[in-house]
Amino acid sequence: MNTNSSKSTISKKHLIAIAVVLAIGGGAGTFILQGGGKPKAAATEDDGHGHGGHTEAKGHGDGEHHGKGSEKGHDDDKGHADGEHHEKSEAKGPHGGTVFKEGDFSLEALLSEDGGEPRLRIWLSDKDKPLPLNAATVTATVTRPTDEKQKLTFAAEKDSLVSREIVAEPHAFDIEIIAQTATEPFMFVMSKEEGKIELTDAQIKAASISLDAAVKANIKTALLLPGEIRLNEDRTSHVVPRLAGVVESVNASLGQVVKKGQVLAVIASPTASEQRSELQTAQKRLSLAKTTYEREKKLWEQKVSAEQDYLQAKQALSEAEVAVANANQKLSAMGLSASSVAGLNRIELRAPFDGIVIEKHLSLGEAVKEDAAVFTISDLSQVWAEINVPAKDLPSVRVGEKVTIKATAFDASATGTVAFVGALIGEQTRTAKARVVLDNPKGAWRPGLFVNVEVVSEETAAPVTISADAVQNVGEKPVVFLKVDGGFIAQPVKLGRSDGKRVEVLSGLKAGMPYASTGSFVVKSELGKGSAEHTH
Repeated sequence: MNTNSSKSTISKKHLIAIAVVLAIGGGAGTFILQGGGKPKAAATEDDGHGHGGHTEAKGHGDGEHHGKGSEKGHDDDKGHADGEHHEKSEAKGPHGGTVFKEGDFSLEALLSEDGGEPRLRIWLSDKDKPLPLNAATVTATVTRPTDEKQKLTFAAEKDSLVSREIVAEPHAFDIEIIAQTATEPFMFVMSKEEGKIELTDAQIKAASISLDAAVKANIKTALLLPGEIRLNEDRTSHVVPRLAGVVESVNASLGQVVKKGQVLAVIASPTASEQRSELQTAQKRLSLAKTTYEREKKLWEQKVSAEQDYLQAKQALSEAEVAVANANQKLSAMGLSASSVAGLNRIELRAPFDGIVIEKHLSLGEAVKEDAAVFTISDLSQVWAEINVPAKDLPSVRVGEKVTIKATAFDASATGTVAFVGALIGEQTRTAKARVVLDNPKGAWRPGLFVNVEVVSEETAAPVTISADAVQNVGEKPVVFLKVDGGFIAQPVKLGRSDGKRVEVLSGLKAGMPYASTGSFVVKSELGKGSAEHTH
């Protein structure tokens, strides 16, 4: 019985030992499957995300640890297609910066303007206790929405590491911070969206904000010169009576459109009567001379009359013909017709061509002199744009050059051709006169109207251009509202040449980037409503 009892006791002890071993083995297996209990080096080799840890992760071949912090917060896996684990951290540190943690190691980052210029400050700690500034080598890369990258290096200053480089505004970017300790590297990403104008696609459409992309285009370098519309002097006539007289009738009024040959006024002139009488007398004498010549010629041929009589008659005929021709020439020079239905003393003033009466200086019963400009007629279907060209711009203004004329008083433009460039420069103005012939079928270009004349001096290709409507001034600096996820940011740009439609962008924007074009002023107004979150 003792023996049995002893055997029974040993069996119970064995069963208890087996149960304990099984329990310990099950707990250890669960712990291992959950990734616990591993040494840190093992964690670096395999992070349990199916890609062999950070050693094999895309873009992180140095086994560094990753964390991400944002002032607005992000989902853990948002935007990380490689399945890496990015710690979300919105905690604020003792210095007011964003805290990133990886195990016992933590890093506080703050964009500070203590020195008057924005710089990135870094504090390091281990187990929430400050580390010496030389405990890790810190570098950072700023990536902006324009894909522009900026490398940051750090120097010790008091209790923090401060970037040597200034982090310029706008403060909308991702900062990738790498801290290399003696044993391993850590990588954290801090996102900032300071000054972002949040607008949904529906709001953008409702506000009639159109999106465009920066593209390569040709920029026309234009020369803008002041000018004035003038009468076409080649088609402007001052009507004068050529003979003194008294106005008997006026048939045209100021501003009236007249046709070529239309009677404008009738003047009674004694001189006109004398000239027409002289012509009629010469014509009578010519008729008598012809009759005498024919009779004397016949008698001379019949040997009845002497040859001398025949020659005298011939001479008289020639003189009569000259007298008639002379009288006709006088009437023509005076603008008189050979006869007038109204009477010998009547002068009919007629329009020399189709045009408009722009000046009228006579009235019924008025005595006028022979050289008085009683009417001014101008054909306004073509006018001149007279330009004042400074000496330095004369090489760009050439005869035959196409130009664009723009009115200053209202919205109108037209194209014309440079017909004349003066050879002399004014002593007082130091400019030369140039003239553009401008078609004016509707009469919109009125003489006396001030205009701007745009002369294209050259046309060159620009690698990045935007619509002129897209440029807005914020803080007296030109900006373009760059389209980003969920809205726009004000992107400072440096501008170059412009032709009024397209503007060259020298820096701040790359080709292909979307921006607010038409309606960008709406985005600017939204920017003024909001207050940017800015940490100092």
